[in-house]
Amino acid sequence: MNARTLLLTATAEACAPVPRRHLTGSQWAAFVTALTQDSSLELRAMWADGVSVYTIFLAPEDGTVIFASVSVELGLYQALSPARPSAVLYERMIHDLWGHTAADGLDMRPFLDHGNWTATPPLAIRPLPNLTAPEPKEFLPAEGEGLHRIPVGPVHAGIIEPGHFRFTAQGEIIVRLEARLGYLHKGTLGLMQGKSPRVAARFAARLSGDSTVAHAIAFARAAEAAAHVLPPPRAEALRCVFAEIERIANHLGDIGGIINDAAFALMQARFVWHREHLLRATETAFGHRLMMDAVVPGGVSVDLAPGGEDTIIQALDTLAAEWDALLATYDNSASLADRVVSTGTLSASLAASFAPGGFIGRASGQAADLRRVPGYGHYRDIDVEMPVLTAGDVDARVRIRMAEVVESARLLRHILPRLPEGALLERLDAVSGEGLGWAEGFRGDIWHWVRVEGGQIAAAFMADPSWRQWPLLEVAVEGNIVADFPLCNKSFNCSYSGVDL
Repeated sequence: MNARTLLLTATAEACAPVPRRHLTGSQWAAFVTALTQDSSLELRAMWADGVSVYTIFLAPEDGTVIFASVSVELGLYQALSPARPSAVLYERMIHDLWGHTAADGLDMRPFLDHGNWTATPPLAIRPLPNLTAPEPKEFLPAEGEGLHRIPVGPVHAGIIEPGHFRFTAQGEIIVRLEARLGYLHKGTLGLMQGKSPRVAARFAARLSGDSTVAHAIAFARAAEAAAHVLPPPRAEALRCVFAEIERIANHLGDIGGIINDAAFALMQARFVWHREHLLRATETAFGHRLMMDAVVPGGVSVDLAPGGEDTIIQALDTLAAEWDALLATYDNSASLADRVVSTGTLSASLAASFAPGGFIGRASGQAADLRRVPGYGHYRDIDVEMPVLTAGDVDARVRIRMAEVVESARLLRHILPRLPEGALLERLDAVSGEGLGWAEGFRGDIWHWVRVEGGQIAAAFMADPSWRQWPLLEVAVEGNIVADFPLCNKSFNCSYSGVDL
């Protein structure tokens, strides 16, 4: 019996829009064994509560979303990481927050817990006081002639989020990189408990500020599914507008940042200028540059201002007028090509095993895009074209971003003149239920889950794609020189806050 069949024969628990398949410990162990021989299911998210561990799998061939859970018995569950290495960070996080141990897990070192919490594990049913002193971080070893270590961060010279990078190098060549995160741990999951979905939405919108729209959409869809509510058609269309503007703005900033790390300041200045022009147009159209809190459970909180459509289209026209010249400059710069081509390569096979999603996956042969498959909201009514490359290097990730900028601009030109008339918001009653929501952010697929009891959040989780992308950055930089790490890091642009929770 294959892994998918094993899941689908398990007990179905109520969850919208995807029923949750709940497995016993023995059923889960059989499923993990089957996964080692079955590559048809991609792990997309993993988390826990006080009694169970939850997983989301996606079957890319038909877009089926499979939501599964397993009972934790005496604090243990069978590790998923031997069958899906992308589960490692999730398993470490689950142990830190809920205290559940992944039996036979590949790596059970602390991840979010730096030893400074007053109670541990903080989300367990009965957390205990933390009476132990913090211990030094244990890093993975590397052996060989002439190796030395270079510690970087967590405080960096640039205005970026905190993260510690431990390089092991031989001369200038990187032999191993390990990232230590968790410096932005905010206790978000605990803060959301006991609040209404409308109030909790503000926490979801701030998990990773550059993806505020995408996370807000995924959370809103989860809360709406739990309450069995559909947002109005105009709200669904406006959510697409918000999301595509967010995608363009982030891609422009990333492209400029990558080019700047290759010392091409003139091109960086132009991309950043266009990003700023678009954000100012967004503020005029919707009252906020980043559209924070514009998406709420039940719909949207803001409408398009009078003249807002023309303002956004004018910003897109200004970008389009210079776009071909910018691409020609990028293509014809030999010194730039020398820095980005064949640098930070992520192989297609490794991308397939981790399913990183977004521009990282699409630059390494993976075509996944939740806007198309399985689809959601207004995207089901429009066609989204996905560029896919196979080189997997910094250059490929830049070119995927460039292609997505063009596609998102096309989608905005299609949606804005055709916005449906009508209401912006649907009421959410104080009901009980469980819901799953997803959205395609600029980094990739985002998944949110909520369990609502009497109109209040009893449990929630928010899965940024960076969970599956950080480990791939560590591999992609191997064999590159230390000086090219900023290029590789910016080309991945994983979210620190998105996994620090």
